[in-house]
Amino acid sequence: MKDRLISLLFSNRLTALLFLIYPTVMAFGTFIETWYSTDTAKIWIYNAKWFELIMVLMAINFIGNIFKYRLIRKEKWAVLALHLSFLLILFGAFVTRYFGFEGVMPIREGVTENNFLSEKTYLTIFVDGEINGEPRRKKLEGDLLLSEHVNNEFSWQNNFNGQDFSIRYLDFMENATEGLVLDETGERYLKVVEASDGNRHDHYIKEGEIVNIHNILFTLNKRQDGAINIKLENGLYTIDSPFSGQFMRMADQFKGSLKANQEDPLQFRSLYTLPNFQFVIPEPALRGNFDIVKADSQGQSAQNALRLEVSSGGETEIISLLGGKGIANDPKQISVGGLDFYMKFGSLQIELPFAIKLNDFIAEKYPGTENSYSSFMSKITVEDEEIFDYDIYMNHVLDHKGYRFFQASFNPDEKGTILSVNHDWWGTYLTYAGYMLLYLSMIGIFFLGKTRFKDLSRSLDKINLKKQSLSILLVLFSLTAYDISAQDHTNIHTQQIAIDFDSIILADAFSIDHAEKFGSLIIQDAGGRMKPANTFSSELLRKVSKSDTYKGLNSDQVLLSIMNNPAVWYNVPMIYLRRGNDSLRDIIGIDNNEKYAPLLSFFDIEGNYKIASQLEASYRAGVPNQFQKDFIEVDQKVNLLYSALEGKIMRIFPIPDDPNNKWVSYQELSEAKFTGKDSLYVKNILPLYFQSLRLAQLDNEYDQAENLLESINGFQKKFGSKVLPSEDKLKAEILYNKYDIFKKLYSWYLYSGVLFFLILIIQIFKSNRVISLLVSGFKIILLFLFLLHTGGLAARWFVSGHAPWSDAYESMIYVAWATQFFGLIFGRKSSLTMASTSFVVGMILMIAHWNWMDPAIANLQPVLDSYWLMIHVAVIVGSYGPFAIGMIIGVVSLLLMIITSAKNKKKIKLQIKELTIINELTLTIGLIMLTIGNFLGGMWANESWGRYWGWDPKETWALISIMVYAFVIHMRLIPGLRGPWIFNLMSIVAFGSIMMTYFGVNFYLSGLHSYASGDKIITPNFVYYSMVIIFTLGLVSYFRAKKLEV
Repeated sequence: MKDRLISLLFSNRLTALLFLIYPTVMAFGTFIETWYSTDTAKIWIYNAKWFELIMVLMAINFIGNIFKYRLIRKEKWAVLALHLSFLLILFGAFVTRYFGFEGVMPIREGVTENNFLSEKTYLTIFVDGEINGEPRRKKLEGDLLLSEHVNNEFSWQNNFNGQDFSIRYLDFMENATEGLVLDETGERYLKVVEASDGNRHDHYIKEGEIVNIHNILFTLNKRQDGAINIKLENGLYTIDSPFSGQFMRMADQFKGSLKANQEDPLQFRSLYTLPNFQFVIPEPALRGNFDIVKADSQGQSAQNALRLEVSSGGETEIISLLGGKGIANDPKQISVGGLDFYMKFGSLQIELPFAIKLNDFIAEKYPGTENSYSSFMSKITVEDEEIFDYDIYMNHVLDHKGYRFFQASFNPDEKGTILSVNHDWWGTYLTYAGYMLLYLSMIGIFFLGKTRFKDLSRSLDKINLKKQSLSILLVLFSLTAYDISAQDHTNIHTQQIAIDFDSIILADAFSIDHAEKFGSLIIQDAGGRMKPANTFSSELLRKVSKSDTYKGLNSDQVLLSIMNNPAVWYNVPMIYLRRGNDSLRDIIGIDNNEKYAPLLSFFDIEGNYKIASQLEASYRAGVPNQFQKDFIEVDQKVNLLYSALEGKIMRIFPIPDDPNNKWVSYQELSEAKFTGKDSLYVKNILPLYFQSLRLAQLDNEYDQAENLLESINGFQKKFGSKVLPSEDKLKAEILYNKYDIFKKLYSWYLYSGVLFFLILIIQIFKSNRVISLLVSGFKIILLFLFLLHTGGLAARWFVSGHAPWSDAYESMIYVAWATQFFGLIFGRKSSLTMASTSFVVGMILMIAHWNWMDPAIANLQPVLDSYWLMIHVAVIVGSYGPFAIGMIIGVVSLLLMIITSAKNKKKIKLQIKELTIINELTLTIGLIMLTIGNFLGGMWANESWGRYWGWDPKETWALISIMVYAFVIHMRLIPGLRGPWIFNLMSIVAFGSIMMTYFGVNFYLSGLHSYASGDKIITPNFVYYSMVIIFTLGLVSYFRAKKLEV
């Protein structure tokens, strides 16, 4: 029995089962977190004992396989170290789980704190009574993980001096607060709203009582000296304050004064301002009972509510407790059976062995923005045996006496910080040791000892020696029609009115040379990014009209024309409409065959937006259908074009000495504080500039206009030099916009890949010198395209100032680059691999330029402004390239199996064997990169948020992908799962986990990686079609492979 149990625990079948169960339940966990809550996912899966049992079984199985495959040998040290590293990581996770703790530490400026609030929530009960006439207290405490979506049943049984009592769970409510439940027979309460710490708080004054709100006393019908006395008499409300102040009525902005110690009429829905305190009384007093209710969505302070039944001495009472993570409320008292119970629910206050004082909190914003933060920092003093100052900011941690402090958040008023606190020295460094061993072992797999990777490389060399010629048979491609005709719509408009306006535009067009100089003018966008006007003009045309030009005018000429004569452009049909949505065309009143609509057509004669009702329903839809998506897309184009016609997008004037380096447009000058000569200059320079432009049209002399442009440049340098980009960056960005290399590359990759395939097919039947030269020529072409791709990435990196893989679009073009990189490497041994890869790269770049990804360069979120972006993201996203190659090789291998016949069986089997080896080598490289990248991400998370693993959907799905591909690579060890057919099929199926890791998490699941996501999209139909095609391909190839014993 013992031997059978050991055999089972160490068996490959158990390995396979665990490698299937573990990622499957983790995948369910990510969806449960999105559908319900993070705590629900933890209760059902991540913190469940059965989930821990799976990890224990995996550790036992790992240990057994070390001895089973005799890995404790010199030549196997890399594989041994790999298995030991995972054991060490699991052990570190165990230590973190059961011995580490974490929490948050809010501190206001000028305040010293030596306590932080635990991440876990606890139920704490103090039972007071008497023993032999002496007062005594008994304490009960335990951590609770609760969710309103699960069954939270629990009961505590205990006694005090022989008297039994019980605490039983009744109910749990998330997002709760204390509120007034209306009841005509209840007491009268008056609501007072304040936000002294930047968050809204509701307070209730009970009639006849005194309430203390931040050390200011309020009363209702109970006069008290030194308090703000509110009186209700004969239906009239008055206020008598000991402090002088002011009020502003929100409805009409009326302002009045509040005199001290004088009874005045109370103004409802008015902001009262007293020294260091503001409050609003939104409505008259209401009758009701004070109870726990669901919090509204207006930003009030929400907690969780725990409802308990307390029984003792034959009596039973029910009590409701408010609390939650990061909240430590005072205990609530209840008397039952002669015992006094003091109960509270929420975080524990954990005392530090030292104190921290917040000297200053600094929130840096991107130039000219109000809520777009570039960084935030806490300047603190650590008060210990040795006092020292320190700055805590994102990716810069305070590590002191085993405690690590991270910049987590801050108060909305920017007067206080919220630090994340972590105490897990042993767990962290055990896990880090596992990471280090993992990195070394994976490098060793390539170069040292006897490893599968080196064996496969030698096998591939032997196959290449056997091959007399590369045998590639028919590969079927079905290229989805992709309409790119929208890139040039010259002569497409036939309406007479459009022709007239086009004639006006062309007649009034300014010279290309001057327009380019205008395009070099720096503007500040809504996100605070400083960029040339050419960038906005390029985005404007490409997004609104799906073109780089209009009637032969380049983007700079178009923008200059719009600013010169915006009224004309209201009538120009340049808003591209997707084909098929006739309802949209009927609503705005244009012909169903028209592909472009003027802005004017979207408004009726009274100025009402014609598609307003359809847009309301579209934006409300959780997952909009294609009809609704068309309205949303058109609305975005209308708003973009309107912003250009309005002119506010052209923020070209820096405000002198503005602390946030804000720039304004000509239309916003009245809101800015320009004085003296500067005021005269900004008000007159643009009218003078356009007047000189109109004169230049007569004699083609643009000298005066260029001098005025240079004058604006000088004004920008004088007052905005702190945020101006360098001349080199400016020129580079304009060139980047002009060539738009990535949009061109996808078609070049696609055409090259398809033609390369055709040449290779012809080579099978007829090989000669010309065909060989063509094959060599296509290899050179693909290398050239890769160099262009690399140059484009380098240019984007230089222009943006950060690594070009920080958002959805950038990560896609980087995945394409990594795919082509590995395709070229493996293409040295297989031309088919190189051709397949270029086709995949073209598809990736084409997807990157679909509507739901924005190619615009944007500012980084603070957490991404780190060297970890270059390390972690580059490695983990780069791993998608080898996986994409493995997927396409799997498809080609199954197709070769289908077309194998008795005549070509020997040659095709050799080709399939070669592709299968290349496939495994590729997947091995991808798996190594993904594993290293994922755990590097854990180290980044530990440096940024204080935890190296938090079951965030992104990191969880990356781990799922690791498990899936590890299973695919180890299938050869499992009876019944060996052979090229199942391996190549699974290399296709496994790619679905990568698609979910990238697209699924970024666009559908919630988590810390929201900074990398774009607009939420419905699953494209091609995904469903792909599933059907893979099933059909696998089924047909299975019977062919079985019949031919491939």
